[in-house]
Amino acid sequence: MTKCLLYLIGFFAILSASLTAQTVPSASPNSDEELRFVVYLSRHGVRSPTGKPSQYNAYSAAPWPDWDVPPGYLTPHGYQLMKLFGVYDRIQLASEGLIIPQGCGEDARITFYADSDQRTRETGKALAEGLLPGCNVQVKSLSEGTNDPLFHPDPNDVGAADPALATAAIAGRIGNDPANLTEAYRPQIGAMDKILATCGVASSTSGKRTSLFDVPSSLAPGKGEHLAELRGPLNSASSLAENLLLEYTQGMSTENVGWGCATGADIRFLINLHTAATDYTLRTPAIARVQATNLLTDILRSMEQATLNKGVSGASSKPTDRMLFLIGHDTNLTSIAGLLGLNWIVDGRRDDTPPGGALVFELWKNRKSRESSIRTYFTVQTLEQMRTSAELRLSNPPQRVPVFLPGCSKADFSCNWLDFEKTIHGAIDPRSVQSR
Repeated sequence: MTKCLLYLIGFFAILSASLTAQTVPSASPNSDEELRFVVYLSRHGVRSPTGKPSQYNAYSAAPWPDWDVPPGYLTPHGYQLMKLFGVYDRIQLASEGLIIPQGCGEDARITFYADSDQRTRETGKALAEGLLPGCNVQVKSLSEGTNDPLFHPDPNDVGAADPALATAAIAGRIGNDPANLTEAYRPQIGAMDKILATCGVASSTSGKRTSLFDVPSSLAPGKGEHLAELRGPLNSASSLAENLLLEYTQGMSTENVGWGCATGADIRFLINLHTAATDYTLRTPAIARVQATNLLTDILRSMEQATLNKGVSGASSKPTDRMLFLIGHDTNLTSIAGLLGLNWIVDGRRDDTPPGGALVFELWKNRKSRESSIRTYFTVQTLEQMRTSAELRLSNPPQRVPVFLPGCSKADFSCNWLDFEKTIHGAIDPRSVQSR
């Protein structure tokens, strides 16, 4: 290859990169805009697996590692990570002029509302401790063991719930055959199954393991809070892949992360199994509409309250609030994303909702026109930041990417308030709103 040709290739590569960079819209508000209110819809922090070890050991040659907390509980490491996130939120929001950088003068203008589980309540406490250290901050929630319809709507109490329709909606996305999912994701399922079959020291008391490919595929109308039940190799692999991610982000020794066989790169590949499974079971609009309407209605009411500077019935926040933290689950983030058509790529993963991940809705007001607009983001610590409990600061921030809201967002990612309101009203189903 001649030097001249190499030069031309290099020149056009630089030119192409420059032109590409110029076509990417800015996600930053201009100097005439002022941040007025923020809603964080956050997943809880790093927890232990929700199932019993015996459930997972059936699929692996070696036993899964022990955790230092009961199933489904926020770990001390997870608490620390969310505290670090709270510290960073204070730094960022102070830099944008929404709150003062230190002290307890903001505690009366922030509401924390969490689901009733231990992992969500403790996550709220950790965020509050990091954001407002030494301040008297209450994390509101229903008592433990009480179902909160804001985060877990009961289909039996929702007029729009239709298990047969939900089942058909999934079937229409997978060729009316759940076995198709096994073929579509065979490489990832195979990679997960190989780790389960060959890694670690086999337990002398364990029997023959169940291969992921031996899990029967089925799709049927659901019972309880599940509108549809989709089962098969993909769904089983989904839970196990997330367990590997939890081991990694918990900071377990290399030997205990996939029995020494799962690096950060491996986990980024395997977590696509979890993303794919939840895409069908939670993002499918017929399901997402039932599951997400309550939360979206609450977010809309809270933001409307901030635009009007007066109380709106049913809002979780107070009229004087600058921030509202809603602490729930990955199911909440995924359902809202499915209903609104939101997508993101963060830390090398598509549409993943890892521990501590949050959808952020910001309300901005133009100082000149006095018009309000909404900007939406997804933010999360990287897997390595979580694994090492890295301090978050403006020079080492968590990942934060703008999210485009179809039917509302403009080229700069902003949504006019009236368009945002119209988009949310068009997405939700009033029959799915439940009181709490």
